[in-house]
Amino acid sequence: MGMQRRSFLKLGLLGAGVLAAGGGAYRLVRGPAPPGRFMLDGGARAALAAIVPAMLGSALPQEASARATALDGAIAGVDTAIRGLPLAAQQEVQDLFGLLALAPARRFVAGVHGGWLDADPAQVAAFLQSWRTHRLATLQTAYLALHDLILGAWYADAAHWAAIGYPGPLPELSA
Repeated sequence: MGMQRRSFLKLGLLGAGVLAAGGGAYRLVRGPAPPGRFMLDGGARAALAAIVPAMLGSALPQEASARATALDGAIAGVDTAIRGLPLAAQQEVQDLFGLLALAPARRFVAGVHGGWLDADPAQVAAFLQSWRTHRLATLQTAYLALHDLILGAWYADAAHWAAIGYPGPLPELSA
């Protein structure tokens, strides 16, 4: 039992080290973002273009042009949601996208061997499922961050409320 616990702790430290190294390398390559000015870069947008359809599934329209418009809107919504986070959380999200953008890290932690734009939807879904159920809490937390940002941004748009049966906010009662 002691060896299993020790192995688990070593694996957890290794995972945290990989995430930190990926975020640090991303910052070195990209340079620091100006304080309070988070912006999704091309690598983050490419990752989201692959991840959003896997997360939203059938909620996205099937027709190509409507799907592309909805995907762009979802990515813009995620960008807006990230900008509303505290600066420390914005930095953590930037580190996560930095990790997903770096090819070696993307291969190692997500199992996506090509670029995000060429990623197979089944491969992306498998990566998300593996993070969702991973034994390392760091990867589960990263999955939950992506999940909450994407679904929160999607359903923050009143145009998508009917799909989940939400009638909208209650009318204010005047006193």
